[in-house]
Order: sequence, then structure tokens, then C-alpha cells
Amino acid sequence: MTIQRCGWCSNDPLYMAYHDQEWGQPSHDEQHVFEMLCLEGQQAGLSWITVLRKRESYRQHFFEQPIQSIAQLSDQQLQDKLQDAGLIRHIGKLTAIRDNARAWEKLKHDGIDPVAWLWSFVDANVQNNDVPDYKSAPAQTAQSQALSKALKKHGFKFVGPTTCYALMQSIGMVNDHENHCHFK
Repeated sequence: MTIQRCGWCSNDPLYMAYHDQEWGQPSHDEQHVFEMLCLEGQQAGLSWITVLRKRESYRQHFFEQPIQSIAQLSDQQLQDKLQDAGLIRHIGKLTAIRDNARAWEKLKHDGIDPVAWLWSFVDANVQNNDVPDYKSAPAQTAQSQALSKALKKHGFKFVGPTTCYALMQSIGMVNDHENHCHFK
């Protein structure tokens, strides 16, 4: 039997694994949610498969470390990371990871659980959407616009409303698997 996947999922094994094992699965794991927040921002102007292919390098440089350690990276350390072709070599995007870690830690310092706070934008419940075809799924919603505005207010970078909606999809805040998809 052939597994039915969403139309955006190509035959690339990396893409299929991401679709089958991660995308749209509710995640409340702090490290994973932070990683996805940052990776979605890295995608700006690029295809998601480009980011997926570089994900292991991002993990080695950033996401295998505690968020607090990422927040302490110096400008020089970020400049040094530009030498690695395994990363998207854009200083603004790399700096955003550090700035996002600082903003994340500030939320925690202020007594806010960042993961619960993010999930509050969907009232802590997965929003299951009717998606006959991935092209009919929205690029952004009122919730992703509100989330973007709130994240920016707290100092997060590369968190526009479209990026926020992609985050919501990736960590399962919204389930936009196509109706025919085996994983719906």
C-alpha cells in the first residue's frame, strides 16, 4: 500500500521523513519549538528543503546547545559561523538565532513559559483545518499575524506572519495536512 502524503511533499527521503515524522505533530518540547522558530526564520527567501538539508549543521552550531548558551554567543562567534557552508551564510539570519535565544530567555526571566505562551495563540488546542489541497492552505492567519506582532514586541527576529504560520504548522499548532493525507 502506498502512503498518501500532502502534495507539497516531494520524493526526497529527507522531505518525506520530515513530513511523516514531524510536520504537524504537536510539540511542546522547548528545544524543538525553539529550533523550529529559528529554522522557519532561516527559510526566508529560500525553499524549506534547503533548510532541511542544512539542519544538521544548524544543530551542531546552535540547537544541540542549551538556549541560554545560544543567547551568549558573541558577534565574533557568529561571524566565525559564516565560514561554514553547512549554514545559510547570512549574518542577519544567524544573529537572529542569538537574538531569539535572548528574547526566549527574557520571557522565561519574566515568568513566561515560552512554549505555553506560543500555544496560547491557538488556545492551547490543535487547530484542525480542512485542506483539500495544500495550495488552499493559508500563508498566514489572524493568529499568525498576532503571534508575529507579539514576538516582535518581545525582541524576536525573522518572525513575520508567514514565518509564524509556518512555525504553527511545523509544531502542530495547526494541522494543515491535506484531507487525503495518511497523517491527517
